[in-house]
Amino acid sequence: MNKVLLLSPHTDDAELGCGGTIAKFLEEGKEIYWLVFSAAKQSVPKGYEADTIKNEFLEVCKNLNLTPSQYNVFDYRVRQLPVHRQEVLETLVKIKREFRPDLVIGPSLNDYHQDHQVVANEMIRAFKGSSSIISYELPWNHVTFSNQMFVRLSAHHLEKKLEMLQCYHTQVVMNRSYFSDEFVRGLAKTRGVQIDAEYAEAFEVIRWIM
Repeated sequence: MNKVLLLSPHTDDAELGCGGTIAKFLEEGKEIYWLVFSAAKQSVPKGYEADTIKNEFLEVCKNLNLTPSQYNVFDYRVRQLPVHRQEVLETLVKIKREFRPDLVIGPSLNDYHQDHQVVANEMIRAFKGSSSIISYELPWNHVTFSNQMFVRLSAHHLEKKLEMLQCYHTQVVMNRSYFSDEFVRGLAKTRGVQIDAEYAEAFEVIRWIM
């Protein structure tokens, strides 16, 4: 699994769901391409510029030493991806042809946010015959989530995840509970306990190709 495609319906989704795994994969030298569908301009808090959250994502990329050739941010409106399903699919098919990922990581089919559902479904349509596909965990959007796969994390991977999340100043100042160190550490510790590791992140397996 040398080439990994990350799919974020909005800026911050992949960091929240699998930031530690991203840090670990980069440490291992895996080739990453990161696709974000919405810069979430409609979710920018009052008093901030419209591109603030996009710039926070770019700060994450800088923190990870990613170059502009390793990511792309689209500007679909928040909660409007269902209107653009075919465009999302065509984008993913283009990426499949050009990047040819071994592994695709995106949102869960059990994620009830409408934008996340579109990306999850089109991810499967695009890559089901060519790539392994796993889904990251965002507990506040799920009623159920199957912990079928785990990635062991060391403390420094978790610290790197926390650094990524701290780049999102707009979300931190809004006191979103899932951005808190306590929540992030607690979930990683819980997943770690399940596999006798210090920390871990859990994933649902959609398709695994050996």
